[in-house]
Amino acid sequence: MTREVTQVTHPDDNCRPATSWRRATAAFHAWRTRRQEHAPPTSDTGSPAPEPVPVPGANTLWRMRTTVQDEPGSLAALCGALSGLRVDILSLQTHPLATGTVDEFLLRGPAGLPASEVTTAVESAGGTDTWIERADAHDLVDAPTRVLGLAARTALDSAELPLALRQLLGRCTIRSRPAPAGGGQVTGGVPVEGALDDTVMRLRGPEGGVITVERPYLPFTPTEFARARALVELDARLGPRLPHGRDLLTLAEGSDITVRRADTRDLEAARAMHDRCSAHTLKLRYHGPVGDADRYLNHLLSPRYGRTLAVQTASGRVVGLGHLLWDGDETEVALLVEDAWQRRGVGAQLLSRLVAMAVEAGCSSVYAVTQASNTGMVAAMRGLGLPLDYQVEEGTLVITARLGEAVVRSAEELGSASAP
Repeated sequence: MTREVTQVTHPDDNCRPATSWRRATAAFHAWRTRRQEHAPPTSDTGSPAPEPVPVPGANTLWRMRTTVQDEPGSLAALCGALSGLRVDILSLQTHPLATGTVDEFLLRGPAGLPASEVTTAVESAGGTDTWIERADAHDLVDAPTRVLGLAARTALDSAELPLALRQLLGRCTIRSRPAPAGGGQVTGGVPVEGALDDTVMRLRGPEGGVITVERPYLPFTPTEFARARALVELDARLGPRLPHGRDLLTLAEGSDITVRRADTRDLEAARAMHDRCSAHTLKLRYHGPVGDADRYLNHLLSPRYGRTLAVQTASGRVVGLGHLLWDGDETEVALLVEDAWQRRGVGAQLLSRLVAMAVEAGCSSVYAVTQASNTGMVAAMRGLGLPLDYQVEEGTLVITARLGEAVVRSAEELGSASAP
């Protein structure tokens, strides 16, 4: 579930990073490797995490999957075992397999009932490969309603596809491999209808690339694969699209700017901004030779890999870009502000809106990869007023901001240029 930062900033495998960029990448990769594990979170079955102290009269919601034989009486046996533990079945979905059926339950049981006892009872009633984890109120929405909501979000915004897939499939890592330069397609042996292999599914991306979804702790079912493929096909049919919302702001010194969503249609304006930026500013942003900066833009502006905000002057000139990048199962923020517009609060405005979008997307944290000498980015992250973690590796500074309830409230007050 770890990957190198080059996948965030490089448009394709043909862009070979320079030596200085490789050093930054190696340092960042080492940090990510130590930070992440391939195991699921400790809320899953089999975790050594202690059970919470029950509150008298309280209930607990659980999501559970188990595989049963597709024969009369098998479901009744499971229901009887759960009833013996005073567990209510709030909803049930069936995922047919070639042999047997995966039954997915939303359960409500006594707060003091441990997950291991539920698992034991289910397996004694004929269930196999049982998986269980805590649920919350969001899981009370029935599956058809949830899928329709995800489809509606995807229809409004190209950048929603990775988020919709993650909400559809639960905790998973999603990576997009773009098509090569020249309009070819990267199929990697993936047929048009996609491929499902236990805990990994591969789908043809709308622009000819490949979308890979991994969920090591729980195999995908054919039903989930069909739902994911339907979302991707919807996205492909609708083509590029962005919300049209924009914020008009007045900076402290009196200048008016507009913050809006951007995509690859802003490529020329972004390149023109690069031309107006100093070599020092470009090096701080891209960590490598400034001549390579333009090569990253097509990838960074693509809604397949995240969301981009552009700062535009009254004359229509783009003077700042902020990126919120879906990095596997984490989220990166990155900023670039033209030299003449630095130290006016533009970066802070961009970053606050990127964080609001991250909260809206359900992210628990965001991180920025920069250099210790980039005092502007460090100050902007500190200005968020959030708990920050700092990691320094060979001159590369990784700042992680933890998002919480206070951020949710401020994001609601702030609003966002991502709104349609």
